Amino acid sequence: QVATVTEYGAFVKIPGCRRQGLVHRTQMSSCRVEKPSEIVDVGDKVWVKLIGKEMKDDKVKLSLSMKVVNQGTGKDLDPNNVALEQDERRKRSFRDYSSQKITLEAVLNTVCKKCGCRGHFAKECFVQPGGTKYSLIPEEEEEEVAAAGCEREKKGSMAEDPSRKRKKVK
Repeated sequence: QVATVTEYGAFVKIPGCRRQGLVHRTQMSSCRVEKPSEIVDVGDKVWVKLIGKEMKDDKVKLSLSMKVVNQGTGKDLDPNNVALEQDERRKRSFRDYSSQKITLEAVLNTVCKKCGCRGHFAKECFVQPGGTKYSLIPEEEEEEVAAAGCEREKKGSMAEDPSRKRKKVK
């Protein structure tokens, strides 16, 4: 029977015993529980399972769970405590990796065997004949300027056209 409801859980009286145990809000349901008062009220009869016992200052503290017990029949849904062990493993395995920086340097630290330059592989080398050729891709505005430049090209010299200077091969 529920004795009191707090913001972090509910204290439940155990029949045949003078002790009370705490059902933490994380043990009330398999779903997230923000307010335990939405799940249980004082005086409600619930089925619970003892999941932990702790001695502190000569007092025994009992941890109870409602989520591993069928609330209609009282049948234990986790007889081998598998779900309890999984919860414990999730709590222990959390580590804060935010202080460690991740750097990706796989391509940056490579040295080409053909030309000796950094930042690319020998099969992608653009210095050797037959290697990969790189060029700038013109933007839409540059294409319009290039089209206008073709008309000027017929009339004037090619050296004055600024769009021609931007299209260089690396």
